[in-house]
Amino acid sequence: MNMMDMAELGFENLRRTKLRTLLTVLGVVIGIGALTSMVSFGTGMQKNITDAFKQNDLFTSLYVTSSNVNLGEVMGGDHEHVMEALREEPEVALNDSTLELISEIPGVEVAFPEIQFPVRIQLGEKDTRTTLQALPVAMGAYPPFTDLLAGDFFADDTASVALIRWESLKAMGIIVPDPDSRAVGVPDTSSDATVVPADSVLGMRLDVFTAVIDPSEIHRNPIQAILGGGAGMFRESVNEFVICGILKRQTSFAEQHFRGGLIVPMGTGRRLPRLGFSTVWDLLGREGGDDSFEMVYVRAENMEKTAPVREAIEDMGLSVVSITDQLQEIRRGFLILDSVLGAVGTIALFVAALGIVNTMVMSILERTREIGVMKAIGGSEKQIRMIFFVEAATIGVVGAIFGLLLGWGVTRVANLVANTRLMPAGEAPVNLFYFPAWLILGAVAFAILLSLAAGLYPAHRAARVDPVRALRHD
Repeated sequence: MNMMDMAELGFENLRRTKLRTLLTVLGVVIGIGALTSMVSFGTGMQKNITDAFKQNDLFTSLYVTSSNVNLGEVMGGDHEHVMEALREEPEVALNDSTLELISEIPGVEVAFPEIQFPVRIQLGEKDTRTTLQALPVAMGAYPPFTDLLAGDFFADDTASVALIRWESLKAMGIIVPDPDSRAVGVPDTSSDATVVPADSVLGMRLDVFTAVIDPSEIHRNPIQAILGGGAGMFRESVNEFVICGILKRQTSFAEQHFRGGLIVPMGTGRRLPRLGFSTVWDLLGREGGDDSFEMVYVRAENMEKTAPVREAIEDMGLSVVSITDQLQEIRRGFLILDSVLGAVGTIALFVAALGIVNTMVMSILERTREIGVMKAIGGSEKQIRMIFFVEAATIGVVGAIFGLLLGWGVTRVANLVANTRLMPAGEAPVNLFYFPAWLILGAVAFAILLSLAAGLYPAHRAARVDPVRALRHD
């Protein structure tokens, strides 16, 4: 017998026991469907987070501080160690001179100080409190500022213009529809919010109020100012800005670094009057001048340049924090999640494998005489085994193909249900499941290997049948 003859005999036996074969294949289909749908959920979550980081260039972002603060300690809640590190006097001060040296490092595309402080903004008769963040003009070339809801990024570092975030407008009762989102966050009917087109907001005058110390009040009555808990020491300074653009809604954790409700040019932000003790360093009793910074944000040209840039900055005696520090931990977490989900799906596949063993053992009992005839006319044990392996592999291939279709269909329905609940709440639609090529090919290969493994015992048993006893079998 050649290979084609053995394959034909295997297929013919499957056709003769259609119902039993169908039930066995269904077991493999359900197992592969469960396995692929569960693993695709883990890979989908990982892809969504990784894509969000890549889209916002977080893997090329570095955060430079003068203290040795570890991101894992901050995220892990080791605040005591973090505070001790912050209290230590830095070896290298973060100032304009240091910033210039960092900017000259090969591979650095942009570097600027972290300037954020609380403000009160007023648009017409409506106002709210938010955080003002100062960014250089160069940041207009990077996400999320390359895709504004309306308007343009500022082109002058000293201009009195500002980008306002969608959430800041909403806090003032102004809703700007987002054409890229199905849900625009329609305000509660109990509020006095108003839906307006984006063009009507652009060019409007915006008053920005910052808290400052009134030195005249301190000089006039310093004791009363201190004993009164600071009453009368502070006043508001107002500066007028023109809205030049509107930032889209924040839709991912990756966008949280640029979280200012109001974005102004770097030069303008640095000269805005504000409290002199608004920084962490001042609160901790550190000495610093007007040009000292809490943190410097550095963006490398690409992911390949991130490591060399980091090493060069650390050689200057500065501390560098990067999201890549936690990338390995993130991947390990998803690996554990995928393993758990895959284990659950694999249990169903092993149950299906038992069904394959049962089906093929029953086939041996029914075909004992047939096997004896084949061995009597010269069929070898190897050929007998191959016939049963063909049957097992066929069950695995057919089960894998339809199992993938079942898994894909289940995930589409689950994704539709999830988005149906998310979009009315104002969230953008997401794809929770992902089927990479390795998952598809791996599922097919795993199903075939498991089917062949399940067919090992029946094939060996069939090959060992005594032809004399088999011919006498009724």
